[in-house]
Amino acid sequence: MGTVKKPQAFLVSGNAPPSPNLRSSTVGARYLMKSQLGGVIFGCKNSTFKECLVKQLFGLPSQHFAYVKNIDPGLPLFLFNYSDRKLHGIFEAASHGQMNIDPYGWTTDGSQKTQYPAQVQIRVRLQCQPLLEQQFKPIIVDNYYARTLFWFELDHAQTSKLISLLSSSAVSSGTYLPQNTAKWSTIFQALPSSATNGEDEGFKSSTSEVEHLSQSSGKSDSTDFTLCDSLIPHDSKTTEQDEKELILIKLKELSQKRQNQDACLMDNVEGSTLVKEIRSEDSREQMEFMQKNEESACSSSQCQSVISQLIQEMEELSTFKAEQQLKMIQMEQKLAAAEMEIQWLKDHLMLDSLSNHSIEHSNRKAIEPIEELQLDPSESIFLVGGYDGESWLSACHSYFPSQDLVKSSQTMSSVRSYAAAAQLNGELYVIGGGDGNHWYNTVEIYSSASDQWTLCPSLKEKKGSLAGAALDGKIFAFGGGNGIGCFSEVEMLDLIVGRWINTRSMLQKRFALAAVELNGAIYATGGYDGNNYLKSAERFDPREHSWTKIASMSTQRGCHSLVVLDEKLYAIGGYDGINMVSSVEIFDPRVGSWMSGDPINQARGYAAAAVVKGSIYVIGGLRADEDIVDSVECFKEGQGWQEKTSKAIGKRCFLSAVALMKS
Repeated sequence: MGTVKKPQAFLVSGNAPPSPNLRSSTVGARYLMKSQLGGVIFGCKNSTFKECLVKQLFGLPSQHFAYVKNIDPGLPLFLFNYSDRKLHGIFEAASHGQMNIDPYGWTTDGSQKTQYPAQVQIRVRLQCQPLLEQQFKPIIVDNYYARTLFWFELDHAQTSKLISLLSSSAVSSGTYLPQNTAKWSTIFQALPSSATNGEDEGFKSSTSEVEHLSQSSGKSDSTDFTLCDSLIPHDSKTTEQDEKELILIKLKELSQKRQNQDACLMDNVEGSTLVKEIRSEDSREQMEFMQKNEESACSSSQCQSVISQLIQEMEELSTFKAEQQLKMIQMEQKLAAAEMEIQWLKDHLMLDSLSNHSIEHSNRKAIEPIEELQLDPSESIFLVGGYDGESWLSACHSYFPSQDLVKSSQTMSSVRSYAAAAQLNGELYVIGGGDGNHWYNTVEIYSSASDQWTLCPSLKEKKGSLAGAALDGKIFAFGGGNGIGCFSEVEMLDLIVGRWINTRSMLQKRFALAAVELNGAIYATGGYDGNNYLKSAERFDPREHSWTKIASMSTQRGCHSLVVLDEKLYAIGGYDGINMVSSVEIFDPRVGSWMSGDPINQARGYAAAAVVKGSIYVIGGLRADEDIVDSVECFKEGQGWQEKTSKAIGKRCFLSAVALMKS
């Protein structure tokens, strides 16, 4: 079987939140959460292809168990043959993904342990002609991290498109071994093994008819074991009665296959009353047809008539299937439109209920709409984009932590997560990031005065999990990654020139880093360089136009937060390559070293942090168990960290936060 080459870096693919409890040294993957896993591709070669189908077992190297363990029965599966670069399907899981279902699979003599222990039992859902790489590559192009290498995890959209494409070339009787091979073998072993020469001739005639049916039904020659070859012992001799039983069994099998294909098709549009009626009616027709077959299977000519009728019905099934696929596409389009509308309503109306929010005063409670409340903009934090566990967000909110209130602002032009944010002259710049499927190079600017977003010149590279800061009237974008590599490059937006230009690169590649401006210099800390999470930090001084290494932190960390309080840097939480951490480190530029601070109460990464009125607020984020945090922690010097549940914000991660200052 084939393996997926380890990519150059542990990167968030842009398709889903990463799994933070996996080491960066494991094989590259998209790290889709279980709810987001729509299907999985397994690999094989010509030498292992047959064994995969005979044993009805797929396997991958142990590194892939990180997502193979998320496979549940019924999940769509596909088999990619590295030898001829073809994708086979449609299969589905018949078991949960497990380690060592067959500890000796795909070995020459069973004397050695398998190299592919991350395994799942499979069955054929729908037998289709295999796809060439140029046919399926456009569907999973975001999974390619090299010219010929791609990640095997599929989201629901990719899986649906692959199923649709494969289904368009479905065959009536396929080249894969049937799921009930053992049962068929038992039946044929029970048949008599001796007969007259005349009876033998009759058997050959019947066998020829059955083989002709198999060929007429779309038999493929891509493998050595066909349905007829695996079921019919060509050297056996049968009686005339056995001949009839054999043909009847074959007809029942083909009829059952049709019923199974109908069931598979119906599952895709479950819930439709019309489809349920069709399924019920079709089942009755199947029973009537089978009874008719049993009564009429008296001669070869009658059987031939039944076979012709069956072939005609298979053609009708193909037409029916095409109609259902069209209905499925229409339903998917309606679903996508509904999801967009729900997202729009969520972004605009999720907080309208706060118009009845109660504000407790010393001697009474007053209920006022948010617009009528006396809210100080200098006490707010802008929260932009992110992910709430169900949807990627385009929302922008002003969060007032002292009152636990959120005020909606105009949404961005698109959903955006893993983005960088910086503020300049009272305006908010949101840079790069992604939409859950792709990385962006786009940049948007928000004006609080007009409550409007405008597009800004785009970055030179698409990237996410980057950092941003403003210095000397310019916006800087640092590091990040694009799903293939990590960057050390720095881009600078010169508002006078009106475009992004490359400036001095950092000393190290840094993905999921954090950066801030302090006293006319920019500090970049931590991140991931493609091999390890980093302790190191560096400073950019525009007067020297160069980066200088400063003291390293005591803890490796990426996807952490970095803020400035009392002219000191606070590096908060993050991921150290094994776990989310709760530690906090403080850097004083006047001393030139880091010291330990009070740890936050909840270890988290991919949170948002900002400073308002002398207090640090850490908002949302992701725990090590992939749960999204719904709490806010506040730090005030001398008082430590205090955690509180926010009813206004709820669950949110991969967002950006900035405390805007007046120009």
